[in-house]
Amino acid sequence: MITRRTTLQFAGAAALAGLAPGGASAAGNIRVAMVVKALGIGFFDACHKGGEEAAKQVGGVDLIYAGPTKTTAEDQIAVIDGLIAQKVDAIAISANDPNALVPVCKKAMSKGIKVISFDSGVAPAGRILQLDPSNAALIGQTCVKMMAKTLGNKGDVAILSATAQATNQNVWIGEMKKEWAKPDYKDMKLVATVYGDDLADKSYREAQGLFKAYPNLKGIIAPTSVGIVAAAKAVVDAGLVGKVYVTGLGLPSEMKGAVKAGSSQSFAIWNPIDLGYTATMIAIDLVKGTATGAPGTVVDAGRMGKIKIEADGSAAMSNPFVFDKTNIDEFAKIF
Repeated sequence: MITRRTTLQFAGAAALAGLAPGGASAAGNIRVAMVVKALGIGFFDACHKGGEEAAKQVGGVDLIYAGPTKTTAEDQIAVIDGLIAQKVDAIAISANDPNALVPVCKKAMSKGIKVISFDSGVAPAGRILQLDPSNAALIGQTCVKMMAKTLGNKGDVAILSATAQATNQNVWIGEMKKEWAKPDYKDMKLVATVYGDDLADKSYREAQGLFKAYPNLKGIIAPTSVGIVAAAKAVVDAGLVGKVYVTGLGLPSEMKGAVKAGSSQSFAIWNPIDLGYTATMIAIDLVKGTATGAPGTVVDAGRMGKIKIEADGSAAMSNPFVFDKTNIDEFAKIF
């Protein structure tokens, strides 16, 4: 059976393009839609690559890569409505808002569509399970520890997040604050949390605003692949290399310049290719009925191994990996 992958691009409530010239998938193929926060984000492009790998490995799977042009819940709802009309078999979504998407995701599930969230979760009522890229506590701890190592546990630090409603961002920030409360960090003060909405230009402006508002600022933690690049560029453009350091979560290919320039000494991420692969494999398993996604059960994620669904309906893929000048060249070639 032929395996086909289709990329669909949406603008707001634009109509869905057909899967093929005749408007239908290859007969019998499973159709999995990967819905991302917005098109044109490197992290999700890498997720797409992993999803294609899973579709090819299984065979007989059409992977539909979809997303809005803006990181809003309203635009994601329009995308999902279109996919429901297309009668896809499964949807794996990284949510712009955990609660606003629940009604449309429940609508999809009422039509027999298997809905999971990955990266940034939909509230439990709107999905079967949530695939976290890593353990939230480890992500939060890692971000704080990287900054503390760079600053010697001393100095004013701000957080530059994505949207104020982003589930994953808020959970990670909560875990950062738990780590930050330890005596080791008594001289490293969190002065502000700002939001760049996962838009490069807004994230850049927010970083500039932090420089002006906090003249003694020493560091910015950005747990978003868009925000960390924008903040690092803002540091360079403001002539603050060696005075302000950026860390958080980012892609090696996008952060190589920042590490070379000295605006970032280290950052972390899980492999987004693995994340897209795992989300797609789980969606396929649910459609095939080889997994239920119920709490306490295990799902087979192919080369990523067996993944357990926790009592809260979430599953963790892997631990974050730290990148710095010793390994950035190697990994920047990969993703």
